Amino acid sequence: MLRNPFGGWLGSVRGAVIVCLFVALAPFLMAQAGGTGVLAGKVTDATGAAVASVKVTAVHADSGQTRTMTTGADGVYSFGALPPGNYRVKFEATGFGTVEIPSTTVPEFGRATADGKLASEPKPGEPSLGDLGFTPDQTAGSAAAQARLDKRSHMLKIHQRLGLITLAPLAATLILGNGAKGTKGATASASASGREIHAAVGGLTAGMYLTTASFAIFAPKIPGTPTRGSIRLHKALALIHGPGMILTPILGELAYRQKSNGQKVTGIASAHGAVAAITAVAYGAAMLSVVFKF
Repeated sequence: MLRNPFGGWLGSVRGAVIVCLFVALAPFLMAQAGGTGVLAGKVTDATGAAVASVKVTAVHADSGQTRTMTTGADGVYSFGALPPGNYRVKFEATGFGTVEIPSTTVPEFGRATADGKLASEPKPGEPSLGDLGFTPDQTAGSAAAQARLDKRSHMLKIHQRLGLITLAPLAATLILGNGAKGTKGATASASASGREIHAAVGGLTAGMYLTTASFAIFAPKIPGTPTRGSIRLHKALALIHGPGMILTPILGELAYRQKSNGQKVTGIASAHGAVAAITAVAYGAAMLSVVFKF
């Protein structure tokens, strides 16, 4: 029988190649032997509705490895084949404030859930939930707490909008105040007409002011919410224009009666103009304090 003289040599070479390949692939094979996990969740808004096209970023705390994707129409996202460990998850979407979960653990061969709850960004000039003293923990509370928070936020926004609208009749009342005093040479009927118009617009201003204030007074209270920044100034100014809005119509009525009886305005009624001016300045400053936040 003939023997292959190269058999032993070829066998040795083949064995050496196999050994080299094993050594070269060993780190890769060991890495693949480690398990991976899944990180998934759903993104909703304050009402519980799903939010689509939210940019979700997952960053591994140790390696810094970053994965990014967007939510579907159902607000759901899912990262597969993630190395186990702690991840920082961030949610970003147009029209919403950015929300970040500092740490969530993805287990080996397991699944971690990290849901995002987005809050709408306030429009320019509107106080944000942070301005109103709400902490992130409070905005992510129970359904009942969230409903109370939404109602308070809604009522305070109406309070601000009505407050800005009330500036118009307030300014008109101040302007018409000059006609109510009567001018030299004006007839008695003209002076009386000026006073009546001034009183009517002043009454409208007072009614709108009380309506505006009621939305702030009767908005649900959230215990433990601190007041800071422009909102603190806004409330401090209310201590001036609030009593002023009550006192001004009273003094105006006294002045109106004296003028209608052909008398000169005297006593506390003579302070009507000064009180009205101070009230208007304080009210205007209160409105500006929430338009230009600090």
